[in-house]
Amino acid sequence: MANWKVGNWPDLFVAKDFVEPNICREIVAEMSAAQGDEATVYGRTVSGSVDQRVRRTLRVRPSVATVELIVGRLLAVKEEIEKHFDVVLSECEDPQFLHYREGDFFVAHQDGNTGMTRLESERRLVSIVIFLSQEADSPEPDAHCGGSLLFTNLRTTEKVRMVGEPGMLIAFRAETTHEITPVTHGERYSIVSWYW
Repeated sequence: MANWKVGNWPDLFVAKDFVEPNICREIVAEMSAAQGDEATVYGRTVSGSVDQRVRRTLRVRPSVATVELIVGRLLAVKEEIEKHFDVVLSECEDPQFLHYREGDFFVAHQDGNTGMTRLESERRLVSIVIFLSQEADSPEPDAHCGGSLLFTNLRTTEKVRMVGEPGMLIAFRAETTHEITPVTHGERYSIVSWYW
């Protein structure tokens, strides 16, 4: 597994070939054929709610075999991620398979470990994003524009854009402020999860 750090901030664990290209294509085909529900956001309530001013994307439920494949890989890389961030992790949440269409986005937010709420999500120590589709700067077949993973340093206002590549896993501390910029062309497919 490739593991590298981008400067001092944000502290990232990156595995470029976490999922093989053929498996990415199979998962995308499965996700594009499946029905999805509007993804929820968590704030002051435990159950979560749909708020399209904050997050607009579909959460797709793929086959049990696909979920088990991803969970197995996340558990296999857990020790490397623990070493990178110098933390002890117990398990990962069920992954969310996300389908962003044109106009879909997720505003700047943190996933947990902030001490600001008493929700289950506060237990999250490390966030995971697995890219399944290609991001491009201009429209291309089988690629999307926009939908970038953007990190913001709230102290310095520095921003770092990560361009997604199919199969790439990015891990970062759950308290790191990040967003998904609006998709301007095509469809973005990704998987997210969190380690406790």
